[in-house]
Amino acid sequence: MTNSDLMSPATLSLREREVLTHLATGQTHAAIARCMRLSPHTVDTYLRRIRAKTGATNRVQLLLYALSISSAQTVGTAEDRRATRQVSGAVTR
Repeated sequence: MTNSDLMSPATLSLREREVLTHLATGQTHAAIARCMRLSPHTVDTYLRRIRAKTGATNRVQLLLYALSISSAQTVGTAEDRRATRQVSGAVTR
């Protein structure tokens, strides 16, 4: 899996992104299951779906994917705030 192989985070469901976030913090399948009030089998199913959608073949690749979408969302959020300040500043002038 290369950076060009990474899919858009929009292709993941909200629950899949939540599982991926927990995984990125180092939690085990059992810990993720407890946090999300799911069975470990369901967590495993979510992770298999994420791997299928992203092309990741192991936990390390999932971590890299989680970090890449996390940083992309952070950058987008910062750009959104900057644009909002510019627009609101233009309106008040």
